[in-house]
Amino acid sequence: MTTESAGSARAAGSPPGETNTPAGSVPAPAALAPCGAAADTPERLADFIRAHAPLLVLTGAGCSTDSGIPDYRDERGRWKGAEPIRYQRFVRDPAARRRYWARSFVGWPRVAVARPNTTHWALAALEAHGLITHLVTQNVDGLHQRAGARRVMDLHGRLDVVDCLDCGRRLSRERMQALLVEHNPDFAPVGPAGSAPDGDVLLGDRDHAHFRVPGCPSCGGMLKPGVVFFGENVPRPRVARAMQQLESSRGLLVVGSSLTVFSGYRFCRRAAELGLPLALLNRGRTRADQLAHLKLDAGCGPTLAGALKQLVGAPVERLGMTTRALPGAASTPGPRSATIDPRPILERPSTSGADRDDANPDQE
Repeated sequence: MTTESAGSARAAGSPPGETNTPAGSVPAPAALAPCGAAADTPERLADFIRAHAPLLVLTGAGCSTDSGIPDYRDERGRWKGAEPIRYQRFVRDPAARRRYWARSFVGWPRVAVARPNTTHWALAALEAHGLITHLVTQNVDGLHQRAGARRVMDLHGRLDVVDCLDCGRRLSRERMQALLVEHNPDFAPVGPAGSAPDGDVLLGDRDHAHFRVPGCPSCGGMLKPGVVFFGENVPRPRVARAMQQLESSRGLLVVGSSLTVFSGYRFCRRAAELGLPLALLNRGRTRADQLAHLKLDAGCGPTLAGALKQLVGAPVERLGMTTRALPGAASTPGPRSATIDPRPILERPSTSGADRDDANPDQE
């Protein structure tokens, strides 16, 4: 499934390796920070944000690991488990589709109960203080919105919706779960303790051999999660909107992504073309290391929480975030609180449905 872009002169006390530059220019990428979380890592991130806000933020699976949702790759960018199902196999192979839905049936409840962690709360707070123009996430779990972030683009769609590939009807994932129960009343396999970021759980072949997959309630057509699978392109209009957000920002911050697939890496490449400063916060190497002006090999949550405290003088708070911006930061209006949007997902503006298009294999 899914996995996974012109500064001003920096303030005094900026990280080593960055130099004072005239407004409208950006220093060349500096030497990367050594592996391991240094004591000054939050301060260095705070300096970057202060110097280049408002930023576009691109997030990946590493943001959600503290919420109990594992990532796909290790610190060297290698798969931790089997590669997720590809789009072409899902639509062409009934057995593969049956296996996918059986495993998702077991794994979905674990994703559904996941809650935002410090990383999500900190990013929502940065948005509320006018330091982030937009948040583009490669994740499909909806946790940024649950933490209160408002300007979020779900680049790879959302796992909590299901689309009919024939008539276009959209269902909630909870409705799909109910349909799966109706069609498989005696299906009760015991899956392993962990699951993939898409809720995929490894089951034995006998567990899904007789699993029944329901068709669309309206037309009987094929139902697919509202996410971008491996081998499927992100819809062009969605990419174009994200690129527009990048071009209206003063820098790019990547959080919790190895950028292994082109879908996320393209934003880093575009930032370099535009001369925008790039900061990477991720455990292990990323595909864009050589493009970065700041690379922090550290945990997302503690680093962002520390940087937030440096910037606004207060720890991460779930409620009561004000829209007070830092001196020199853009006055982009933010939410007055980090409350969760109470509307059902089907009643919210969609960033993953109306702009779907026919897809070709994605680049990696």
